[in-house]
Amino acid sequence: MTEPNTPDDGSLPEIDFSPSSGSRRGGAEPIDRLSSDPRGNPATRYPVQGAGYGDETAQGETHLVDYLRIVYKRRQLTAAAFILIFGSVAVYTFTAKPEYLARVQILIENENPNVVKFDQIYEQDKGADEYYQTQYRILRSRLIARRVLDSQKLWKHPAFANPKTISGTVIGAIAGAVDRVGDMLGAKAASEPPDSRETRSQTAAIDGFLRHLIVSPVRNSRLVDVSYESSDPKLSAQLANAVAEQYIAQSLEFKFNTSKSATAWLEEQMTSQRKEVESSENALQQYREQNDAVSLEERQNIVVQKLADLNAAVTKLKTERIQKEAAYLQIKAAQNDRTALDTIPAILASGFIQQQKSELANLQRQRAELSNKFGPKHPDMVKVELATQSAEVKIQAETEKVIQSLRNDFEQARAQERSLSIALEEQKREAQDLNRKGIEYGVLSRDAASNRQIFDSLMQRTKETGISGELRTTNIRVVDAAELPRAPSSPDVPYNLTLGLFAALIVSLGLAFFLEYMDNRIKNPQEVIQYLDLPFLGMVPAIFEGENPLIGRGVSPGFAEAFRSVRTNLLFASAEEGGRSVLVTSTSPGEGKTVVAANLAVALAQSDQRVLLIDGDLRRPRVHSMMQIAQEPGLSNVLVGRCKVSEAVHKTETPGLWVLAAGVCPPNPAELLGSARFKEFLVALKPHFDWIVIDTPPVMAVTDSSVVSHLASHVLFVVGCEMTSRYAAQRAVEQLSRVRAKMVGVVLNRVDLAHNAYYYSHYYKREYGKYYADGASTAQN
Repeated sequence: MTEPNTPDDGSLPEIDFSPSSGSRRGGAEPIDRLSSDPRGNPATRYPVQGAGYGDETAQGETHLVDYLRIVYKRRQLTAAAFILIFGSVAVYTFTAKPEYLARVQILIENENPNVVKFDQIYEQDKGADEYYQTQYRILRSRLIARRVLDSQKLWKHPAFANPKTISGTVIGAIAGAVDRVGDMLGAKAASEPPDSRETRSQTAAIDGFLRHLIVSPVRNSRLVDVSYESSDPKLSAQLANAVAEQYIAQSLEFKFNTSKSATAWLEEQMTSQRKEVESSENALQQYREQNDAVSLEERQNIVVQKLADLNAAVTKLKTERIQKEAAYLQIKAAQNDRTALDTIPAILASGFIQQQKSELANLQRQRAELSNKFGPKHPDMVKVELATQSAEVKIQAETEKVIQSLRNDFEQARAQERSLSIALEEQKREAQDLNRKGIEYGVLSRDAASNRQIFDSLMQRTKETGISGELRTTNIRVVDAAELPRAPSSPDVPYNLTLGLFAALIVSLGLAFFLEYMDNRIKNPQEVIQYLDLPFLGMVPAIFEGENPLIGRGVSPGFAEAFRSVRTNLLFASAEEGGRSVLVTSTSPGEGKTVVAANLAVALAQSDQRVLLIDGDLRRPRVHSMMQIAQEPGLSNVLVGRCKVSEAVHKTETPGLWVLAAGVCPPNPAELLGSARFKEFLVALKPHFDWIVIDTPPVMAVTDSSVVSHLASHVLFVVGCEMTSRYAAQRAVEQLSRVRAKMVGVVLNRVDLAHNAYYYSHYYKREYGKYYADGASTAQN
C-alpha cells in the first residue's frame, strides 16, 4: 500500500490508495433499507444484544423483576442499611436488662351505686366515652403517681431516686424508638406536664414511674388493665396494686370532699334563704292587713261569676233587640204595600187579620156575582159594598196594632239592653279593681311560696348530702389483684426481632427505591428510548483495566463484540451509497465518546471497510494517545495549510484504518471547524473512504459539535451509563436537532456489567461473555 498523494500547491488532497492495501469493497450491502421518521432519522427499533429487549420496549410494562434489579443494583447500600437497623435492634434485644410486668384488673362502673335514693349532688359527665377516657387519664396522672410513691415510700428507691437513661447512644436511640412503637401499640396515654411545686428529683421520679405504667382498657367491657413494668418482679406487683388502691382512695376522697363542699355551700345558702322566706311572708301579711285581702279570692270568684252572667245576658238581649228591630223595620217599610204586608210573619201570624181577609174575599166574590145581575145602586149591591168597606177598615186597624206592637217590643228590648250594658261596665270596673289588688297580692304570694319551696328543697338536699358524705361507696373495685410475675415480659425477643426485621426491610428497600427515583441519570436502554426518543444502537461494557481500551489490544471479547453490534446496527441504519461520515459526540466530558469513536472505527475497518478516524476535538484531543501516534501534524495543521494531508494521515496496524490526529490546539477551534475549508475537506475525503469517523467535543460544553454535525452523514450520540442526567441529554439532543443533525442513534457506554450483571440481565447475560471468551480461545488455538 502506498501513502496518499498530496498536491504540492497546498489544495485539498487527492488521496490515492494502491490496490495492495485492499480493494474498496465497502462491506456487505445492507439487507434492507430502513425508512426514516419525519425528522429524517432512521427508524427507532434496532436489534441489540441481550434477549427480550424488544419485548420490553414494545410493552412498556413494569414487572416485579424490575424492582428486584433495582435492589440488586443498590445491594450494598440496601444491605448496609438492613444490617445496621436489624443488627442494632438485635443487639439491644439481647443486651437489654429483663423487665417484669405485673397486672391488676379493675372495674369502673359508669354510675355511682347509691345506697339511698338521692339525686346526684355534683354534676357528672353524661357521655360514657368521655367519662372513661377521663378515668384513664386520671390513672396515668402525676397525682396518682405521687400518691403511690408517697404511700410506698419509694422516693429514695434506686429505681426512682436516680433513674438510669441510655439516651445519647445509638442503642439508646433505637431503644427509645422501640419503646415509642410499643407505647403506640400498647395504647399508652401521654401524661400531663410536671407540677411547678415538684422538685427536680420528684419530677424525675414521677416521670420514671409513669414511663413504666401501662393503662390498657379491655375492649367492649368496663374493665381496665393497669400494668407496671420494672426489673424487680416484686416491685412490679407492689406498684401495680398500689396504683389501684390509690386510684380507689383518690376517688373516695374526691367524692367525700365534693360532698363536704356541697354541704357547706348548701348550709350557707339555707341561711340566706331563710331570711328571704321571712321577708317575703312578712310583706304578704302586711299587704293583707292593709287591703283587707283575707277573702280576696272569694270576692274575685263572685265578681268573675257575676261578670260572666251579665255578659251572657247582654249578649242575649242584644240578639233579641236586633231581631225585633229587624221585624219592626221590615213591617214599617211594607206598611203601604198590601202584597208585601201579606208576606210578613207577624201579619201571617195574626188570626183576626186572616179571618177578616177571608170575609173580605167572600164579600168581593158576592159583589162580583151581584154586579152581573144588578146595578151599583141596587140595595143588595149597596149592602155588599158597605160590608166590604167595613172589612177593609178592620184589617187596616188590626195591621196598625201589629206594627205598634212590634215597635213597642223593639223599644223595650233596646231599653233593657242599655240597662244591662251599664251594669256590665260597672261590673268590669269592679273586676279590674279586684284584679289590680290581686296582681300585687299574687306577686307577694308567689314570692313567699317560691322562697319557702327553695328553702325546703335546700333543707332536704342538705340532709341528703350529709348522709351521702358519710357513705364510703365507690363505683371502682379491683377484680384481679396483681401477682408476682414468673417470667420477664421484655425484651420480647420474637417481637423485637420481627419488628426489627420488618423495619430494616422497609427502610432499606425504601431507601433503595427512593434513591432510584431521585436518580435522573440514564441507566439502561429503555430510558434511552423513553427520554431521548432516538434509536438504541447498543451498549458498551465498562473496562476497568487500562486507560485506552481498543479492539485488538487485549480487551475482553465482550467489549469487542459490543462494538461489532454497534457497527452492525450502524450499517443497517445507513441507507447511503458511497462514502459515509459519522460524527461521534456526547453530552458532557468523560462519557467515553473518544473510546467509542476509536473502537467503532476499528470495528468498521475489520469488516473490510476503508475507514478514516478524524480527531475533531481540537480542545482536548485524545485520539492520538489511543492510536499511539503523534498529535502533530494533524487536522488543524491541514486546515490552516501548514502541512499536506499525506503528512497528517497515519496508517494504523489495523488493515483499512487511517487516523488523522487533531494537530496543534488552535485558539479558535469552532471557527476552524465551521469554515468552508473543513466542509470541502470532508467532501474531498469521501471518495477515498467508506467511512469517516469524526470525534468531536461534548455538545453542552462547547459549540464545536453543533457547528460540524450538519456536515456529517450521521451523528452518533454517546451516553455514559449512570453518568448523564436525562435532562442534560435531552437538551443536548435538542441542540443537535436545531442545527439539523442527522441522528443515527445512541450508544450507552461504560455499562458496569461485572458488578451489576443482574440489573442488566434483561439486556446482557453472563453466558454471553463466556461464549465470547470460549470463541476467542478456540480461534487462538
